Amino acid sequence: MTQVLEQPTAESIDVEVPQLVGLMAEFRDVDSVMNAARHIRDQGFQRWDVHTPFPVHGMDAAMGIKTTILPWLVLGAGLTGGATGFGLAVFCNYLDYAFLISGKPFISLPAWIPIMFELTVLFAALTAVFGMIGLNNLPRLYNPLFKSRAFKRVTNDRFFVVIEASDPKFDEHKTQMMLNALDAASIERVED
Repeated sequence: MTQVLEQPTAESIDVEVPQLVGLMAEFRDVDSVMNAARHIRDQGFQRWDVHTPFPVHGMDAAMGIKTTILPWLVLGAGLTGGATGFGLAVFCNYLDYAFLISGKPFISLPAWIPIMFELTVLFAALTAVFGMIGLNNLPRLYNPLFKSRAFKRVTNDRFFVVIEASDPKFDEHKTQMMLNALDAASIERVED
C-alpha cells in the first residue's frame, strides 16, 4: 500500500511576512536635512531620527530634542557617594570602633576627605557610564536600517531621516507624500 503525502499549503507553513518599520528619506546636503527636520518636528512626529555622516550643529534644536536627565543623575550619584563615604567613616571611626588617639576628635572631617572624594568620583563615574548606556538603549546590536544598501552611505556623504511606523501620526501614504514634498532624493520602506 502506498502512502500519499499531502503537499504543504500556505496555511500550514509558518511564513514570516515583512513588517513595516518606517520610512527612510535620503537627502543630499545639510540644508535640506535641516529643513526636513524642522518640518517633521513642526508636524508633531515623535518617533523619528536623523542620521548624518558628521555632527550637524543645530540639529538638536531643529529636531526639538530636550536636554538629557543624565547630568542630574550624575550629580545625585556623586552626592550619594560623598554621603556614603562620610557615613562609612562615621560608622567605622565613631560608632563601631571608637579609638581615641592623642585627643583627636572622633568625627574628623579632614581625615575623611580622601574616602569621601573617592566614593563621590566612583558613584558619579559609574552612573555616567551606565546611565548613558541605559538612556541610549545600548547595546543595540541590530537595526533594520542595516539591511538598506542606500543607508550604507550615511557614513560617507548622505543624510537620512527615518520616521518610525510606531509613531502615532504615522500614515504610510501621507508620510511618504510629506517626505516627497521635502525634496528627498529617495524614499525607502524599511521592513523587518
